[in-house]
Parts: sequence; structure tokens; C-alpha cells
Amino acid sequence: MKISQVEDFSRRFKCSPDGLGPEHIREYQAELFKKRKLSPGTVTQRLAALRFFYIKTLKKTWSIAETPYPKRAFHLPSILSREEVAQLINAALTPFQRTLLMTLYATGVRRAELTHLKVSDIDSKRMVIHVQGGKGRKDRDVMLSPKLLEVLREYWRGLRHKPSTWLFPGNRWHTGDTPITTKVVWNACKEAAQRAGLQKDVHPHTLRHCFATHLLEAGADLRTIQMLLGHRDLEETTIYLHLSERHLSATGSPLDSLELKDRPPQDE
Repeated sequence: MKISQVEDFSRRFKCSPDGLGPEHIREYQAELFKKRKLSPGTVTQRLAALRFFYIKTLKKTWSIAETPYPKRAFHLPSILSREEVAQLINAALTPFQRTLLMTLYATGVRRAELTHLKVSDIDSKRMVIHVQGGKGRKDRDVMLSPKLLEVLREYWRGLRHKPSTWLFPGNRWHTGDTPITTKVVWNACKEAAQRAGLQKDVHPHTLRHCFATHLLEAGADLRTIQMLLGHRDLEETTIYLHLSERHLSATGSPLDSLELKDRPPQDE
């Protein structure tokens, strides 16, 4: 909980929170939308902070029915074709950035998970990569592509000092005691997208979406993709059904079943 959010609510009505009720919360919520133009996600965070404060600190009840959370807008993520992914990787500014992009696409890991990969996580005997402490502090294994293994070995051979812990150590020469930051991954992706001339909004998570969507189009089942992505609920993974060309084209449009004339009648 952020105290600043509770303080903002209190300042709005010039009153202590324990003297404010559901009607004030609803008015505050409306102001966040209409006057401050905040997104549904940000408003939800503000309300969650107030709810925590009222229940845990003030020991008051909180009715979801009286102060409902706003619904979030649902947007499908941008997906690159296989050809566009190849363009992105080929446009990487340096061999190191190319390795980062290839690892993202080959494994579907989140960028924070990528930065925290360790040398010991690469299991070339079982051809898997161990992802430790992922979202929700859950470990999982993902496939190690033979092509990616060769790229990682080439990257390893090119390092001046072989790291003992982190697969991708920080600093210019990759000799730091800490791993690269997520910003390094972000910049590598954005710079490559710009150099490739891609018009879509591309960021590291885009490659995770591409990993899952392209696997689904290649015939992988949703349960397998769920495990590879580290999703807690299968429902999170079903979004890729909306993105897969194979699944979208499997059902024909009803327009195709209509018997229409070749051309419309000429205007009189």
C-alpha cells in the first residue's frame, strides 16, 4: 500500500480517512477518471490502496458492491510474423544484443528472467534452460534450442573473462558482479526494431508473445505453452488463440458461404 495515495484521498476532501465513507470514495473515483484522466489500471491501484487501509488499518468494512473496481480495457498484444522476428534479430546492433533477442524468442522468458539467467541454468545435456525465481517465485524449465545453444557457445567463446555466475554480466565488457539490467534488454529490442524499420510497437515482451503464438501455430497444445510461459492459470494462455493465424483461419467467415452476384447493379 502507498501512503501517498491515502494522503491524496484525504487531501481531496480535507478530512481524515476515518471520517470518509463510500460516497466519498465513489466521488474520488469519478474524479480520477474524468478530471485526472487516469487509466482503469491506475484507478484500480488507488482503490486497492484505500481498501487495504480501510480494512487493515481502520478495521472498517469495504463493500465491493458500493465501490466497484473499474473494468480494464482488453487489448490484444502486437504479434510479429516469423519473417519480422528474423528481421528484428538480424537488425541487432551488436552480437551481444543479437544473442539477447534470440534468447528471448527461443525461450519465451520475461526480460527480468533473462537478465537473471545463470551460467549453471544452461543444461546442454538435457537441452533445457532452468528459469529460477520467475513471476510468482516459481521455477520452470524451457527448451534449449540447438541453434540457441550454438549462439550461446559462440558468445561464451568471445568473452574476455568467463563469468562464474551470471550468463549475461553487466558493464561494458560483461565482467560485472551483477547481471545486466532490464533496460539493456529493452534498448536492444527497441533499437533493433527501429533499424529493421518495423512499424509495430515492439518491446521485449513482444518476443514472448511471438514465442507462444508461433508455437501454437506449429501445433503445440495450450497446456504445454502454459508451462513454458510459467502461467499460473490456463486462461492466461488462451489469449494466444486470438492471435494464432492457424486458429483464426480455421474458421471461415460467413461471407464466404453467401452466393452473391459477381458485381452490384449499376446505379441508375
